[in-house]
Amino acid sequence: MTATVLRSRLPSLVAGGRRYAFQRTVPKFTRFMTTPSADLSLSRRGHTQLKKTGLYDFHIEGGAKMVPFAGYSMPLSYGSVGAVASHHHVRNTVGLFDVGHMVQTKFRGPTSAAFLEWLTPSSLTSLSPYSSTLSVLLNEKGGIIDDTIITKHSEDAFYVVTNAGRRDRDLAWFAQKIDEWNNDSTKSEKGKVEMEILEGWGLLALQGPEAAKYLQTLTSFDLRSLTFGRSAFVPLEGFNLHVARGGYTGEDGFEISVPPTETVEVAKLLSHAPVQLTGLGARDSLRLEAGMCLYGQDLDEDTSPVEAGLSWVIGKERRETGGFIGADLVLKHLKDGPPRRRVGFIVEGAPARQGAKIFKPSSNDLIGTVTSGIPSPTLEKNIAMGYVENGWHKKGTEVEIEVRNKLRKAVVTPMPFVKPKYWRG
Repeated sequence: MTATVLRSRLPSLVAGGRRYAFQRTVPKFTRFMTTPSADLSLSRRGHTQLKKTGLYDFHIEGGAKMVPFAGYSMPLSYGSVGAVASHHHVRNTVGLFDVGHMVQTKFRGPTSAAFLEWLTPSSLTSLSPYSSTLSVLLNEKGGIIDDTIITKHSEDAFYVVTNAGRRDRDLAWFAQKIDEWNNDSTKSEKGKVEMEILEGWGLLALQGPEAAKYLQTLTSFDLRSLTFGRSAFVPLEGFNLHVARGGYTGEDGFEISVPPTETVEVAKLLSHAPVQLTGLGARDSLRLEAGMCLYGQDLDEDTSPVEAGLSWVIGKERRETGGFIGADLVLKHLKDGPPRRRVGFIVEGAPARQGAKIFKPSSNDLIGTVTSGIPSPTLEKNIAMGYVENGWHKKGTEVEIEVRNKLRKAVVTPMPFVKPKYWRG
């Protein structure tokens, strides 16, 4: 997931964005949700239409190999530089990612904090302005609809980033719940909530130990004052952009939100040496080493945040008062323990991939499933994450994982696998 804030003051109609105030029916919202005109490409797999970010031509010019991902045509790698080489470059130097496929949304109104605290288990009221938190959207059964970054602009304005692959599900859910909220006189007594989808905005992630050094050459703003999870408007070579410190790699870095008309120029500004353009191949290995989840593999609507090892996103007071959608199951899992838990593994021999079965040692007893797995470029070991029955989740527990029709020894290992290097001041 990504974290960034856009503007402190956005007009009712932003370039490439739309504002919605929901009153009564979901169909009224749906009527406005037609996809804006955009260039579409055909995937070689069937004839699925793929969307493009504002940097599609920039990627092609950079020699990118484009692949379908979350409904978009996205760069897997660039030129002759492979995923492992790109991975090491980000770990040791600095890389630039296009994450403009993510869905960027603004919520405003006197009750917007209470509304988002209904949709998520996080404590948002206590957040300070321009700070953010990872959170999860929950269904009525306590399952994860999506993971998200929520940034607080002010007491009545929030910025939310959600996954591209969950766009239709998330936006329909937001529409439904805003409609319910605004038409409930008890909930919206102090004012209604409105939502604005920021269509076409760019989102660039500059990641790696030299990210701050590189970015500092482009601005007079002292980036040392911008700690992990915080945001600020930063002048960059004539552009005034919102820069958030964080990312999806475990490295120090920044995520920069850019208006549609400026995305290409800013990408060019951020792509000079030693910065290396980096694609999805390296992004997946970096995030797995950092112990971060990929929705659709490691998270889904049948998984609670407690099972997923995300109990820390649940606010302290929320554990006592509840009041959020799906609270019954989540609070039960917190109290009694979940039936399964997400854990990390070091696997001997060949790497375990998504779907690999996990067994008790020297037994046919199935106790879990791998959700993500790779050979770690940094550790030079096979790492994986997955879910096991409660009781088999403790550090050092030995299990066996079926890889290529052979049982391989594996050890439950704490995540992240690679120590994060976030800038905390």
